[in-house]
Amino acid sequence: MKRSSFLFVIIVFLSYCSCSKKKDVTIKNDKTITILVQPFKDMNSETTKFVANEIKKVYPNIRVLDAIDLPKESYYKERNRYRADSIIKYLSKNTTEGFVTIGLTTKDISTTKGSIKDFGVMGLGFKPGKSCIASNFRLSKSNKNEQFFKAAIHEIGHTQGLKHCPEKSCFMRDAEGKNPIDEETDFCNNCKSFLKTKNWKFK
Repeated sequence: MKRSSFLFVIIVFLSYCSCSKKKDVTIKNDKTITILVQPFKDMNSETTKFVANEIKKVYPNIRVLDAIDLPKESYYKERNRYRADSIIKYLSKNTTEGFVTIGLTTKDISTTKGSIKDFGVMGLGFKPGKSCIASNFRLSKSNKNEQFFKAAIHEIGHTQGLKHCPEKSCFMRDAEGKNPIDEETDFCNNCKSFLKTKNWKFK
């Protein structure tokens, strides 16, 4: 009887450990997001591919979607621009839990900044949020695709909860109305540490 009781205890213990491990894996997977790259129809497919591939080098769990039209309600006729916050809201409605959508466009985009009602920007992302937008309209012609990737990864960083960073070489640097993107090389150590809490992996 004692031997049988001892074996029973071992079986229950092993079953408990097995269940605990499965539970831990589930929790870990829930923290992993998928980045959806959403090009709008004005985008060149090769440019979309380049930006997506560069994002994949930083965060491999991504998916490229078919191109769609820019939402009509986001068009700002007075300046022939598209309102970035309106585009973000549109993308958010179609972004489910566990996903983050980055919209890509060649059109000029803008948002309200302080007392300036219509301020032109390279991108916009709410922190935290489910979607963001990046445009190559204001980027350098000589290395536009590289800058486009950096603008996109910056906005994705905001969706994860990252603020602007004081490090000049960090992807999260505040442009302050200019274009210092060429000076950016990577996420700084502090920003990487924060992203690791969101299940991002870095070498």
